[in-house]
Amino acid sequence: MGEVIALVDYGAGNLHSVENALRRIGAEVTVTADPDVLRAADRIVLPGVGSFGACAAGLRAEKGVIEAMRERVFVGGAPFLGICVGMQLLATRGLEYGETAGLDWIEGEVRLIEPTDTSVKVPHMGWNDVAPTPHAKSHEVIEVGEAYFLHSYHFHADSGRDVLAMTDHGGGLVAAVGRDNILGVQFHPEKSQSYGLGILQRFLEWKP
Repeated sequence: MGEVIALVDYGAGNLHSVENALRRIGAEVTVTADPDVLRAADRIVLPGVGSFGACAAGLRAEKGVIEAMRERVFVGGAPFLGICVGMQLLATRGLEYGETAGLDWIEGEVRLIEPTDTSVKVPHMGWNDVAPTPHAKSHEVIEVGEAYFLHSYHFHADSGRDVLAMTDHGGGLVAAVGRDNILGVQFHPEKSQSYGLGILQRFLEWKP
């Protein structure tokens, strides 16, 4: 029996497509909002689409889920992957529709994309480069490639050391953040074809 991947179900969108992508690469996936299941999981994936505030509220509405994730990740050392808004929720705060507290696992805030080139439109939507930073040179999951993005807000990390990859959309935008056994990607691996499946495969093999 292989490792169990807990895919957190808190009413935030792209569960089905993420589950399908994980199963496609052979993962054993449990879709759950049960704190006991999260505490026993080998790895945790937090998806998310929509606004920062709505996703944060949905996550907090699931009793005991945040506490169970924190215990499993920070005490138990389980690898964690946040996807899109699931990555943004790692921040200290989000500024979409007012200020909303995030998980504060990686210090920073989520701000509106404001391109320096006025011809560049928001949201940032479609395929774009993923360029690893020098801090990601030895990272086992993040590699150079092209991925599918769809977002109007972006992660601004307090420390550049937490930024693992960048992309460009009228200026630099954070494509991936990480620290220790925590990883977040702004793009959608489940929509990024072979590159995205490669990211998920390496996450399953990752031993931080």
